[in-house]
Amino acid sequence: MAEVKPTITVKFLIDGQEVGMMLLIAKDFKTGSTGYYGQGKVSLGDDAVKGYQAQVQLVKIGSKEAKPTNE
Repeated sequence: MAEVKPTITVKFLIDGQEVGMMLLIAKDFKTGSTGYYGQGKVSLGDDAVKGYQAQVQLVKIGSKEAKPTNE
């Protein structure tokens, strides 16, 4: 049975006030590393009419296997 990985919620705060959040889901990156990734738009309540485009990635340290060296 496949391992069930949790989703992660990232909150964006300005001076302690929450202005947005993003959901990260488990991801296997092309590099071979594993972790979590999310993207979307965030409004910070400033003059940016369309908000901001945001990406968050968490990469598990040591999750990519070391490549063998040619000796």
